[in-house]
Amino acid sequence: MVKNSPAFVLRPFEGLPGEPDWVALKEVVPAAAATARTTAEHGAKEVLVTTVLPTGWRALHRADGVILLALQVPGGSGDASRDLATALLEALEVEPGTAIESIGLPTPGPRLQDVLDLTVPFEVTVQESFAYWLAPDTERTADLTAAIEDADAGIIETVKLAAADSAYWCRMGDREFLRWSQPHEEQVVLDGLARLHAARESGFDDAKFVGYFRSSGLVVPVWELTRGAEAAEIEAPLAAFVPKFAAALADTTPLDANARRARAGLVARQVTLR
Repeated sequence: MVKNSPAFVLRPFEGLPGEPDWVALKEVVPAAAATARTTAEHGAKEVLVTTVLPTGWRALHRADGVILLALQVPGGSGDASRDLATALLEALEVEPGTAIESIGLPTPGPRLQDVLDLTVPFEVTVQESFAYWLAPDTERTADLTAAIEDADAGIIETVKLAAADSAYWCRMGDREFLRWSQPHEEQVVLDGLARLHAARESGFDDAKFVGYFRSSGLVVPVWELTRGAEAAEIEAPLAAFVPKFAAALADTTPLDANARRARAGLVARQVTLR
């Protein structure tokens, strides 16, 4: 371990508004931006939290003064919140039009929970293009246009659903999925899913539960949807499934033998995202 390096933090976004959406944007949503603001101590500056920035930049103090902070960046100290806060504080200090390309290994210091105003909702807008990287009045040169188009080519079609918090429909090739980032402790989610799976109720409508991601201390269950299902078509079935899932999560009785076997099967299908 590097001397004085921060300790590993399992849930780096715990305590921030919209923790499950922070995790979703960090791991499973290709192009989106969300609202944040620094505390008065740090200038009460509006921050656009984004999935990625050009060429892997950590942050950008855009020419119009807007601060952009990228989530999908390489690991650092073991505490993503501290790493991101370091990039954000550097972006606040540099001249407009300057990118923060790297931050090195952060030493102990402020975390996002210390730097951001926790009363500001983390409101996510899924984007169809990375054109939002640029200030509205930026001249679109041929090189800039080509760079945006090249980045856009890698975007997976994604929609944030209204029926459940932090739930995202996506289309990958000719298959559609629901990825639903959960705010609960991992063990609670796994027990709830195991109860439903053992009762053959882990799906909804024709959606089939297929596994889950785990990242930043949270779980993102995944359902494969009926082939060709559009986002709008699963809003109602998902809304009907929400109370059933909530009841399974709230059930604290010991798992029976069937549920324990189902739980073991779920654990075997996990994918850990770093």
